[in-house]
Amino acid sequence: MRFGGVALIALMTASCASVDQELLEAQLPDTPASWTADQAATATPTGDWVAAFQDSALRGLIDEALEHNNNYLATAANLDQARAGARIARADLLPTLGASARSSRNAIVTDPTLSAQVGGGGVNELSGLRAQEIEDRFGLDTDGDGRLDGLDTDNDGVIDADLPNRRLYINNFSLGAQIQWELDVWGRLTDQTRAAYKDAAAAYADLEAARLSLAARVAQAWFALIEARQQRELAERDTEARERNLRVTERRYDRGVSSSLDVRLSRSALGSSQANLALRQRLELEASRALEVLLGRYPAAELEAAATLPSLPELEGAGAPGEILTRRPDLIAAEARMESAGLQARAARKQLLPQLTLTSQISTSGPNLADIIDPERLAGNIAAGLFQPLFQGGRILANSKRARAAAEASLYSYVQTVLTAYQEAENAIAAETLLAAREEALRLAYEEAAAAEELTERRYSSGAATIFNLLDAQTRRISSESAYIQAQQQRVSNRVQLYLAIGGDFLTEERLAALQAETGE
Repeated sequence: MRFGGVALIALMTASCASVDQELLEAQLPDTPASWTADQAATATPTGDWVAAFQDSALRGLIDEALEHNNNYLATAANLDQARAGARIARADLLPTLGASARSSRNAIVTDPTLSAQVGGGGVNELSGLRAQEIEDRFGLDTDGDGRLDGLDTDNDGVIDADLPNRRLYINNFSLGAQIQWELDVWGRLTDQTRAAYKDAAAAYADLEAARLSLAARVAQAWFALIEARQQRELAERDTEARERNLRVTERRYDRGVSSSLDVRLSRSALGSSQANLALRQRLELEASRALEVLLGRYPAAELEAAATLPSLPELEGAGAPGEILTRRPDLIAAEARMESAGLQARAARKQLLPQLTLTSQISTSGPNLADIIDPERLAGNIAAGLFQPLFQGGRILANSKRARAAAEASLYSYVQTVLTAYQEAENAIAAETLLAAREEALRLAYEEAAAAEELTERRYSSGAATIFNLLDAQTRRISSESAYIQAQQQRVSNRVQLYLAIGGDFLTEERLAALQAETGE
């Protein structure tokens, strides 16, 4: 295995103790020390690819998109969610403490008549008793005036009616605390916590990937809008040229120099140019709306493009193939998810082991509020419980197998992501040279077509060339210029794709200001 592959496996071995290393080594291909598309492109890539385009408007658009793009903001919210999930998982390692407070007031109704009957006497036996005697036996003088309330109807101190029910009120106040703690004897909770933090790391890498991707999409949409404007302007010039041709042809026809065929051909060419102009106008509006949506604006097609595409500087380098594993955020996220899946699989296997839990509870209660702080009323207990699953219908074993399969799938997904990243980088590096050659060839074709058109126009005016020659020359020039503009846009967009493929970073205005403040520039 070559140097890049060895470094990759060493990196995986050091960081992925939960990953099947043998399977990972078997699936990952040998990584060359340099790109096959360009052996000399291993120099360190630029640290701020946006600055390479020397377009201040582009930097401002990227900053606006990072502030208002909804997909990017949703990714940032997902990061907050993943971080909160990691804190929740970590809480399982710590004991839980709960407190409770309660107060109650209960009413109890007693029947003195029934009590008297149980004691041996009946109602008739009670009817002759004095009020003081009833109070001594049943304590029914609720207002403390020495008389039974509402029973001594003739005020002679003798009960004239059956005794009423007696209502008693009982107060109770209580205060308690409970502690519960599952001891992580086998490391299952630790594995789950580490998996959650790996997921949070993956979410952070997703945010960085979304930042780079959004910047690249804004740049490509901006360059597409510039091309759309240039194509629309070209179509306008073409339409104006066709209109001039028609006027010249009609004058020549009026003088009898040209035939009606020349006039009809000129009108046909003008109609085609007008149709192409309408198409280019529509495409420019759509390109403007596409960029406005990326910026979080209403798609009103009000964004005006720059007049020309930027000139590309020489590519400084793309680094070595193995370097993108630590630079591309999507690869970092895939690696973190692979590790998380491995930890989850390991934790699922440990579900078969017994679980040790400690519980403790203390409480105090009494009829008065002051009783809950009385240390003599404090009571408590502590207990330890061991739970060993014996039979759950195969649920735990099935969960373990499912987690293992998920970990294996995550490994394959990571390897495929790496291969796709290599493919994207190799394609972009190869296209860098080929698109430059294509652009140069189309530039030459456009310049020669423009010169041929000019020559044909002079010959047509002098009668040395036919309308067919003129229309053919104009069509050739328009087609060549349109292809040349498109080639320029493709090359610029490919440079953006190359920076994205190799994990190139960029500076926003905020980061740039902070960096300048640190360096004192």
